Amino acid sequence: MDKKKDRLFLFDLDRDGLHRQMGGGIPKGTIMTITGMDGAGKSAIAQRLIYGLTRHNYRLTVVSTELTTKGFIDQMDSLDYPVMSDVLSRELVFIPVFPLIGAARKREDFLGRLLTTKGIYDSDIIVIDTFSALIKHDIDEERAFEVLSFFKKMAGQSKTIILTMDARDLSERIMAPFRSVSDILIELERDVIEGSVEHKMFVTRFGTAQGPVSNAVGFRIEPGAGFIVDITLVA
Repeated sequence: MDKKKDRLFLFDLDRDGLHRQMGGGIPKGTIMTITGMDGAGKSAIAQRLIYGLTRHNYRLTVVSTELTTKGFIDQMDSLDYPVMSDVLSRELVFIPVFPLIGAARKREDFLGRLLTTKGIYDSDIIVIDTFSALIKHDIDEERAFEVLSFFKKMAGQSKTIILTMDARDLSERIMAPFRSVSDILIELERDVIEGSVEHKMFVTRFGTAQGPVSNAVGFRIEPGAGFIVDITLVA
């Protein structure tokens, strides 16, 4: 058995080569944070990782602040990332925030429920998109430490936590600990040049990488094709 692959969660797809830009896989037991403003591609990258991970038969839990279950499946289908069978088999557990919390509950309840809801952390990989939107009304520096300590405990059990965050949702005092504690930190930028949208992914930190990691990756998102690496954008 390949011991190197034993230490990684694999997400490779032949059609885009993203795994080759990111060390061949995600080290097990890590916290990955993907930051960027609206439209920068946070959800698109998360969805690409989700699909690649499901192809390798890992168990995932996905918590979404934006999509219903149907909306998630439809969105994935639009990118040619079919996950219906994974959702039905419960290999991919999708949890939309509002049914999780309950329509009558205030947003201030979200963080506590996220940490205590049974079953969320049973999977190999837990993805929370968008994490900053979930916690922005219910976090201070003390609670940030509590959350990070909990995630570190989960990582110590060889689980990987993937968070997407928009820095505009939180103060720098709150964002800074998440950046510093993350084993993998990816920062996204989006530009519109002559009517064309350009996305760039900067890998600021990638701890315990098992292979070469690109510092910057250009990409685009296309209906029916999903994530596409575009090397011309960082030339």
